[in-house]
Amino acid sequence: MKKDESNLTDLTGKSNHIASLEFEKSKVHVIVEIVEYVPHAVVSRTIIKKLTGNITASSFAIGEEMAEKTSPFDTFIQVIDGEAEVVINKSKFMLKVGDGIVIPAHSPHCINANEKFKMISTVIKSGYEE
Repeated sequence: MKKDESNLTDLTGKSNHIASLEFEKSKVHVIVEIVEYVPHAVVSRTIIKKLTGNITASSFAIGEEMAEKTSPFDTFIQVIDGEAEVVINKSKFMLKVGDGIVIPAHSPHCINANEKFKMISTVIKSGYEE
């Protein structure tokens, strides 16, 4: 598979790695190996990106976080390695391998890596109803 990875530095000086190409279709992928851990970074890799939604795999180094944000769409998060703290509307949820949670549209949320972890996030934009 051809890789097109960018190494970006955010405003805090932390490294964020983003792979911009979709995954090869009709090929088996080992889900937990989609992204690697990088010290002091969040690494994201696009699995599928369409106008109607996207699926992304991410790895978080210990101590990293996704700052609080909101999305106009429901987002499904599933932990595939380690454990994650997901905060939705100020309620904390601890997710371990195999756990998933739907973050409701328009809800403030953040994700914290109290230990390193990997997750898959899925956003479906078509057919959206409030």
